[in-house]
This record gives sequence, structure tokens and C-alpha cells, in this order.
Amino acid sequence: MSGYIHFTDEQKERAAAVDLEEFLRCRGEKLITSGREKRLEGDHSITVHGNEWYDHAEERGGRAVSFVQKYYGLSYPEAVTLLLGGEQGAVYPAAQPKAEQPAKPFELPPVNRDMRRAYAYLVKHRKIDRDIISAFAKEKLIYEDSEYHNAVFVGLDENGAARHAHKRSVNSFGKTFRINVESSDPRYSFHRIGTDDSLYVFEAPIDLLSYITLHPDHWQEHSYVSCCGTSSQPVLKMLELYPQLQTVNLCLDNDSAGEKASLRIAEQVAERFGIVCNRLTSQLKDWNDDLVQNAEENKLKEVNCVCPTFG
Repeated sequence: MSGYIHFTDEQKERAAAVDLEEFLRCRGEKLITSGREKRLEGDHSITVHGNEWYDHAEERGGRAVSFVQKYYGLSYPEAVTLLLGGEQGAVYPAAQPKAEQPAKPFELPPVNRDMRRAYAYLVKHRKIDRDIISAFAKEKLIYEDSEYHNAVFVGLDENGAARHAHKRSVNSFGKTFRINVESSDPRYSFHRIGTDDSLYVFEAPIDLLSYITLHPDHWQEHSYVSCCGTSSQPVLKMLELYPQLQTVNLCLDNDSAGEKASLRIAEQVAERFGIVCNRLTSQLKDWNDDLVQNAEENKLKEVNCVCPTFG
């Protein structure tokens, strides 16, 4: 399809309002129930609900038109035409207004009988130390879910009750996704409390574990928290609950988003607790990138040491 196509505002809105669940079913796509949303069977990172979609791997979403552009690789005019039924004369229903529903109680995903796949992904692909994973697993902070075999990172409250869970797929290749379990309390994201006065703050659980692998000396004495994003809520909650934490090290990603989030969190921590935060940055984009690079360099050194030299 080429050339300029004029759409009225009413047509644009009608296309954007198409119910994506019905649209995908009409086109033969298979959907999997995921809480109040539907997940694409062919791409578990994408969820749809009404006329809205979200890609948990890329952390972006939108309404029906942008979904069709992304998922089917179409231009804007092509996507609008398809949603308006221009190809086959089909009429796709509009999504119904969202009804206010009571919040679903928080519930951890079912636990698998072992962590074989999670261990394989975290140790072999992400290069995280097995003993460190085992220490968190022993405290019931990491496990593998039985339905999709995702790695689940659990956040406990001050009474030891689970209040937050972050799921990450363990695919070594292809697309991965990250998602917080519905009704998770963002104040209690994945964390561990130590005995000294230091708190290390990360964006992702895997970066938290990677940093410990890179800096293992006395790691159990320190406290760590993953924001599962860049929210300041878990940091502020940790400082509220554990006043002994007086040294805050912001270890968010080494990019513009991580820098902006670090400045924002530092301002809030200083204003509320009077603590001046430190900024620790990885050499590459994040701590897992550093860890993987170190592992590759060490492997190369080992190969060079083993290979015989000829003179």
C-alpha cells in the first residue's frame, strides 16, 4: 500500500478503539489468559486488554493502531485500514469501557518442584555465582514458577510476608520479558537486609545479583534493593523501616535514564532522610553486562593459557 490516505478523526479514533482481543481472535491468533489481560501465545512478552497493549520486554505499549504497526510490521495507513476492515470488509468491535474492578489480591505464582531452568539461565547465561543464587533461594527470595518456568524474585515485608514478585523469562535466546505480578506492592520489591549501614540500589534483580557476584567480599553484611524499574518507593521504604541504613549507593544503569532516576531518588532521599547518596556506575550499560564481559575475558585467558606455544 502506498500513497497518501486521508482518514477522518472519527476513523482514526475508531481504529484506535478496536478491541485487540477480538481482533486477534478473528485473525486466528491464540491468546493465553494472564490475570485480567491476555498474553499472545506466540510472544509471551506482549499482553493485550481491550484496545490497549504492552510489551513487557521493551517496556512500551499503546492502543490498537500502534500494536498493529508493531506486531504486523505495517505503516500507519496500512494499520488503520486493516483495523477499519478495509482488507476484507470485516468490522471489528470497539473495546468496551473499562469497568472499575476491585483489586485482585496479591498471590505468588505457583512454585515449581525445582529451579533447574532458573539456575541454568542465571548461572550459565547471566554468569551469576551459583552460591549467591542458592543463598537467596534458601531465604525464599528466588524460585522458579511451575507454569512458565520463569525466575521469580520475591519481595517480603517487615513481617516476612510476600508482598511483591517480579517475574522474568529464562529464555537464553530470543525475546524475554519482565513483569511484576498483579497487585504487587512497589514498596516491597526484591531486597535483602544485611547487618551494616550500607544500602545498594539497582533497577533489576539480575543486576543486583550480578553486582554481588562482582563484589562478593562480605556481601551478606550489606543491604540490597531492586526497584524493578526506577521507582523511589522501595528505597524510601527500606530507609524508613531500617534506620541503621545511612550509606545509600545508587547503582542504577549507566545510561541517561539511570542517571535521571538516580538524581531524582537522591533528591528524595536527601529531603526525607538527610542522607547524601553515592552514585556507583558499571563500566558498560549495567552490572550484568560487566559480569558477562568479565566472564568472557576470563574464559579467553584460560584458553590462551592452555594453548601450547610453538617456537
